Amino acid sequence: MNDPHPHEKHKSQRANWLRASILGANDGIVSTSSIMVGVLAADADYSIILTTGIASLVAGAFSMAAGEYVSVSSQRDSERADIEIERRALKNNPAGELAELVGIYEARGLDTSLAQTVAEKLHEHDAVEAHARDELGISVRMQAHPWQAALASAISFSVGSAIPIVASVATRSENPLPMIIASLVFLAVSGVIGAVIGGGNKWVAALRVFIGGGLAMAFTALVGHLVGDAL
Repeated sequence: MNDPHPHEKHKSQRANWLRASILGANDGIVSTSSIMVGVLAADADYSIILTTGIASLVAGAFSMAAGEYVSVSSQRDSERADIEIERRALKNNPAGELAELVGIYEARGLDTSLAQTVAEKLHEHDAVEAHARDELGISVRMQAHPWQAALASAISFSVGSAIPIVASVATRSENPLPMIIASLVFLAVSGVIGAVIGGGNKWVAALRVFIGGGLAMAFTALVGHLVGDAL
């Protein structure tokens, strides 16, 4: 079927997977690079720094996946529970639920007669979907997917974490500058990509992740240095 509005390319429908993927990549870069810089600031040798980075990648990927799975599963369970409440209400009090839907459409600007007609037609077509969408703001057909979010987070975190690790392996040096530069550059790039896909301001997105990542590395380096001196 041809798209009747090919010029209308909306961004919000990408919100779930975009949020999980961009957050995962940014977190991977910031977390792993900051940990490696912190360990380096504590005067650790190259093998320990690299081992720490790889451990951060593995632990972080599993942590992000588990966190997203639990979070999105909870969201889905809540949506299903609300839909079941509506399903029972429609069975026990169909007239009251119809009147509730009419009131919703009147509040949105329809006159009573038209609101009544629309509500009745939607009740005939799919009453549960109508109430879920217009009363609860959710969809029976488009619920959250926990495994999709978990997989997106794990993969994107791993890709982000690999950047400081690859930079460290490529230089095979305890000099943190190549790793820091690579991490900050890719953070800015991920910000731009997220803005392009999501329709935001590219410069603002790049700047906020660049500054945030830089501050995270700086504070972690300070803590690593202080702890290294104390030990």
